[in-house]
Amino acid sequence: MNFTFHQLKIFIEVIRQGNITKAAEEMHMTQPALSIQLRNFQQQFDIALFEKVAKKSQPTDFGKSIAEIAKKILEEAEELTYKTKEYKGLLTGKLRISSASTGKYVIPYFLSEFMHAFPGIDLTLDVSNKTTVINQLQKNEIDFALVSVLPEKLDVEEEHLLENKLFFISATKEINKSRPLIYREEGSATRNAMSHYFKNTTQRKSIALTSNETVKQAVVAGLGYSIIPLIGMRNELQNQDVFIIPSKGLPILSYWRLIWLKNKKLSPVASAYLAFIRKEKQSIIKRHFKWYVDY
Repeated sequence: MNFTFHQLKIFIEVIRQGNITKAAEEMHMTQPALSIQLRNFQQQFDIALFEKVAKKSQPTDFGKSIAEIAKKILEEAEELTYKTKEYKGLLTGKLRISSASTGKYVIPYFLSEFMHAFPGIDLTLDVSNKTTVINQLQKNEIDFALVSVLPEKLDVEEEHLLENKLFFISATKEINKSRPLIYREEGSATRNAMSHYFKNTTQRKSIALTSNETVKQAVVAGLGYSIIPLIGMRNELQNQDVFIIPSKGLPILSYWRLIWLKNKKLSPVASAYLAFIRKEKQSIIKRHFKWYVDY
């Protein structure tokens, strides 16, 4: 056999995404280039790695078994790299974190100093919706998840990072009740909080959008009103692009929290990061989030 590590990565990514186009985007490749590499990899085997099911390509049982072997090969290859660095006295390995979308305003500040202190560590940070984040955690694909609401039916440990404050915002200081409420998509923690707040309110119409950033821009444009986290609104508030409307029962408060599977054996890198967070989080909050804490 004459396959490459790159082909193994492509094969695993296609299975993970369930779609060649998405896999190509994730790997920063064109779809034709990825398809050629995938075809070259298939030619190494006499048995099909994929089959058509309801017009979609799904891995065969043989393909699934090859994927498991491919993952182990890539893990061992990574270990070779890290082992070399270990002998140089460096803390090495990979730190994998997945964050709910609005966490992008939070988690980088809790990573920067740690990554500078340990240059032998590779970081994978995925920012996605809550459902995807929890699925990654449940499948043990990541070390930590950053969420604002604990998942149901999943035993986890947690470490609070920063309070999460949700406010009612508008593009003007006055409310026009004929305009709709703008919600996040189903499954979003922000949507659940907003739905609970307005559960007894009769609203003629509403809009659903797929990220807090999109919701915020829709409010700025005057499309409607929403309840969203304060953490991503600093510039818009300073520029008076949006206004917080004082409302009974607001802000809604929770916490941005780092969570991991209960009883999970943390890697040396993950353990070091958790120790860093516990030691440094208050100083990080004082340096980077004073405006937010004082609001």
